[in-house]
Amino acid sequence: MQIELTINGKLKSLEIHPGESLLETLRKNGYTGVKYGCGTGDCGACVVLLNEKPVNSCQVLTAAVDGESVTTVEGIGTMDKPHPIQEELVKAGAVQCGYCTPGVVLSAYALLQTNPHPTEDEIKTALDGHLCRCTGYVKIIEGVKNAAEKV
Repeated sequence: MQIELTINGKLKSLEIHPGESLLETLRKNGYTGVKYGCGTGDCGACVVLLNEKPVNSCQVLTAAVDGESVTTVEGIGTMDKPHPIQEELVKAGAVQCGYCTPGVVLSAYALLQTNPHPTEDEIKTALDGHLCRCTGYVKIIEGVKNAAEKV
């Protein structure tokens, strides 16, 4: 089946299987920043922005979002020009193994787009659903707080 998605600002025509998840579609088309974690929507590794809102892409059928807009971490910043959220997470020591980082970046990005000066509790709520075994979350929250000052 043929669909169209706007991915990171570019219109794409994609061939998909009817039961394919958005996670599967994105990964097979080279968007490897979207990670497969649990497959049940519990870990946050697969978070993307669907029409600017964070969603677990493993829980979304691609066919259901034909014509919609998707942003992956590749659409937020690059190695040469990282987004301030990415820079501040690195500076805070919140990026260790990096597996959860793309989803965290996207959820933080969505938060700061709608609330440029979040409280610590608002940051925690926005990041609820992201599992990280490396940092203990303190450094992630610190990085998002610091990014809020720069965005």
